[in-house]
Amino acid sequence: MSASRSQSAVSIWLEPSLVPIPEGWFLMGCDAGQDCERPVHRVWVDAFLLAATQITNAEYELFRRATSTLPPPFWNDANFNHPDQPVTGVSWFHAAQYCEWLRTQTGRAYRLPTEAEWERAARGDEEQKQFPWGDEPPQSRPDYATRWQNGPEPVAGYSPNFFGLYDICDNVHEWCSDWYDPNYYSMSPQRNPRGLELGQRKASRGGSWRHQIKVARCSARSSIPPEFQYADYGFRIACDVF
Repeated sequence: MSASRSQSAVSIWLEPSLVPIPEGWFLMGCDAGQDCERPVHRVWVDAFLLAATQITNAEYELFRRATSTLPPPFWNDANFNHPDQPVTGVSWFHAAQYCEWLRTQTGRAYRLPTEAEWERAARGDEEQKQFPWGDEPPQSRPDYATRWQNGPEPVAGYSPNFFGLYDICDNVHEWCSDWYDPNYYSMSPQRNPRGLELGQRKASRGGSWRHQIKVARCSARSSIPPEFQYADYGFRIACDVF
């Protein structure tokens, strides 16, 4: 097998399923949300690719074995270690290392999404709606009352959003690339905002199996220090389009 053909086969094996997110303007934020979600502002995001699901334990295991990375804290807990569940307990640094490893293996520009990219992808064509499906409350969704009992669900168990993304506002919080600033929207550039150069907390998006409110609004923002490893934190990866 030629070297190029071999690399192609490895890439197919390693790479997650990606969906295209088209370039475009959207209204980011929510006037009725928390202070950090204001003001609502118009943002342009270039086209990019985003993983259809959160990175799973099975996908993370390939990285862990290849790099001799220690397992996350909940790796052997039966509530968290199904191969199709999202990997949890990974710090922001581990998520970034996974992206770097995947870049070296495939030659593609994998990375964590920005907050703007994540919100654009979560909203789909539902401009200024609270959730990926519209404004109906999460309690109206199928099986809501019986889901997420002891941990995150296996990915892609329910219908995707407009762009084909699964679990985009639920299951686990997803690390973003940005340093978090609660006042960033007041000074954010209009095109491809990427957050501050430095900070103390990394931004995250999406809901969590662990909270009373399981599904986050598309505009809801959260953050923790990048070294923290929580049982309801995972990640989904982005890729540049060339």
